[in-house]
Amino acid sequence: MKLVIKFGGYQEPASVHNRAAARFGELLEQRLGDQVDFELIGSILKLGRPSGDLVPMVERGELSFCYMSTVRFSRAAPELQLLELPFIVEDRGAAFRALDGEYGDIARERVHDRTACRLLGYWDNGFRHLSTRVRPIRAPEDCRGIRIRTQMSELHGEVFKALGFEPIASDVKEFVEQIAGERFQAQDNPLTNIYNFGVHHHHRYITLSAHFWGASAMVCNAEHYRGWPRDVQAAVDAAAREATAFQRQLAAAEDEAILKMLDPARNDVIRLTDVERAAFMRAVEPVLAKYRRELDPTLFAYLGV
Repeated sequence: MKLVIKFGGYQEPASVHNRAAARFGELLEQRLGDQVDFELIGSILKLGRPSGDLVPMVERGELSFCYMSTVRFSRAAPELQLLELPFIVEDRGAAFRALDGEYGDIARERVHDRTACRLLGYWDNGFRHLSTRVRPIRAPEDCRGIRIRTQMSELHGEVFKALGFEPIASDVKEFVEQIAGERFQAQDNPLTNIYNFGVHHHHRYITLSAHFWGASAMVCNAEHYRGWPRDVQAAVDAAAREATAFQRQLAAAEDEAILKMLDPARNDVIRLTDVERAAFMRAVEPVLAKYRRELDPTLFAYLGV
């Protein structure tokens, strides 16, 4: 009997996440041949489902796999809150050395213990930048009074309040549906999402703030995994490793590629000077100081900060 494997996402086909998920499926089919029937549901948003449904769908077994921002796992694995802090990651390499080592193992075990998911890889969710329809943002003062859509993260909300924004946490489905309206005057996302979700059609100003860097977790239903024969588990593990390496390569190249695709006549790209960026860092320092007190100091050591 064929093994039916469904992999869910929430992005467009050209996104680095969906390209990596498709690669995972190709690798599985190469290894398992007729044993497996792989289906990629690239965007559950197009099925009328919010992205927040993905992890519960995996836990219930509706899907075997999905990718999702680690923000959605930080309740189960509080150690992952480290990656929600502002300006804490400046180098992808340092982040992945931590995630591929002891720090990532600790968070993975928390996910395994407290959810019905098995975490197979940490993907690159990119450096997040600001975009707005209102005015160019070069300083915290420019953020005042602007309504910004944020990820479903209380910590992110604290950061944006410190900058002067009015944060509104919402699922990406709601955000994509309402980006052309007045509810969200600003948002933050990696450049790949700003382009692939069409944000650049509605927000003229894009500030390369890199205020957050995020990871995504590639997860599968733990019960499904345990029930698969050893050769299938081995194929899944190997394909996940290769797809993770592929996804990270795509993500690292994506920023420059997207910048070349933006039309200067329609979008103003603001590159902050060191002095300007330092002003943003000072503005959020109270939030960072608060979480330095609350989180285990050894976590910061994993990132060398």
